[in-house]
Amino acid sequence: MIGWVLGYPALRVQHHYLAFVTLAFATLVFLVLRNEEWLTKGVYGITGIPRPTLFGWSTKGPIAFYFFCLGVLALVSAGTWWLVRSPWGRAFTALRENAIRADSLGVDTRRYTLMAFAFGSAIGGIAGVLYAPLIQFIEPTAFNLNLSLNLLLMVMVGGSGYFLGPFLGAAVSVLLPEWMRFGSEGLYLIFYGAAVMVLMAFCPSGLLGLAERARRLVK
Repeated sequence: MIGWVLGYPALRVQHHYLAFVTLAFATLVFLVLRNEEWLTKGVYGITGIPRPTLFGWSTKGPIAFYFFCLGVLALVSAGTWWLVRSPWGRAFTALRENAIRADSLGVDTRRYTLMAFAFGSAIGGIAGVLYAPLIQFIEPTAFNLNLSLNLLLMVMVGGSGYFLGPFLGAAVSVLLPEWMRFGSEGLYLIFYGAAVMVLMAFCPSGLLGLAERARRLVK
């Protein structure tokens, strides 16, 4: 519901203006989480979040909870895969490529824009449902602007517009800085940032876009 409502500003703004709207909303949520202590306990956070038990199977252990999250990921990925290849997904693709052309072909751009925000927010909500029992403690700092920027970076690095792009981008954004941490004498974040800037400058479509370009050159 929140994603659907947030989609209304997207009907009037585009490109980087839309990014400003969504980032401003993320900042607003962070301020509410930090200041409304009656609801979130403010900077003290919420503790003792239990892990679920499904049909008698307890996920309290780290291995059990890992497989639980892996199963949820598989279900969400399968649902998203089906959605992308459904008539809705084709309408989303047409809207992404050229909204005016999609409108001329009879696509209800207003409706599908709101639906895109709703679906994206729902998937983000599922991630939050898994994050809370994983840490078993949540506080406002975990949901500041850096989180939104990191998620955006994952999509851009992996490849925007590719189904596996966020998977690859998440793996790179999480693992690469850790690998570069050793032997870089504390400069690994500078090297990582420079690598991302070079990638975005020469291949805005991300790593999967770069791989596709290399495949075409080989052919």
